[in-house]
Amino acid sequence: MTTEKLISEIKKKQSFLCIGLDVDLNKIPKYLLKEEDPIFAFNKAIIDATHHLCVAYKPNTAFYEAYGIKGWKALEKTIKYLNEKHPEIFTIADAKRGDIGNTSTMYAKAFFEDLAFDSVTVAPYMGKDSVEPFLAFKDKHTILLALTSNQGAFDFQTKTIDDKEVYKHVLETSKSWNDANRLMYVVGATKAEYLADIRQIIPDSFLLVPGVGAQGGNLHDVCKYGMNDSVGLLINSSRGIIYASNTEDFAEASATKASELQQEMALELANYFGN
Repeated sequence: MTTEKLISEIKKKQSFLCIGLDVDLNKIPKYLLKEEDPIFAFNKAIIDATHHLCVAYKPNTAFYEAYGIKGWKALEKTIKYLNEKHPEIFTIADAKRGDIGNTSTMYAKAFFEDLAFDSVTVAPYMGKDSVEPFLAFKDKHTILLALTSNQGAFDFQTKTIDDKEVYKHVLETSKSWNDANRLMYVVGATKAEYLADIRQIIPDSFLLVPGVGAQGGNLHDVCKYGMNDSVGLLINSSRGIIYASNTEDFAEASATKASELQQEMALELANYFGN
């Protein structure tokens, strides 16, 4: 999946919605627990109901790793289903990896080669030699944690060093890394007021924006400060969509919620691009 193809899908669907597939067996409809693979059964139903409304899916790998080999197999089946049935969809492994070079290369192989994700989230704390191994994979994208949506983001990310916040140092430094043109960045929707400064540093990059919906982020504010001439945004919603209902109508309810967001996004696109 190239950036150009992603932009084309956004324009075609009038949507820059990313749906987070964060499956908790305690929250899915009880009748699915009788399935041989309840996690995959849940994901498949969500995908079938919402794929025409979004441009990306983002499984958080912790929700699969927590169930051991069964969870990992469910993740493998989910990404295989997406790649075979909906190759136009951008896939994100929300794994938040980041380690010394050789280890990062193995993480990258796991998600880019074995599971065939289009992208993976990576923590920048260990610096360029922990991130560049991911960027070495052609036609794949690395999504760097820049300014996250959690309250603890203020513990370090917004602290000042040499009169500049740490997250700005991360953004500026990352631009000098090999194949930095394939970097995307995580910026929380609850930090929308920071987006204007962020766009001064990385005006053209795509931003993955979690926190709209359940975490209180505002879509309009994110678009106002974060949208660029290539749209440049992937807005993620997880719980607000996939857990819209815990009864047998859960897939239809998820589609309703996704449709509501898609329609809001279509309006934001029309306002920005003047159609």
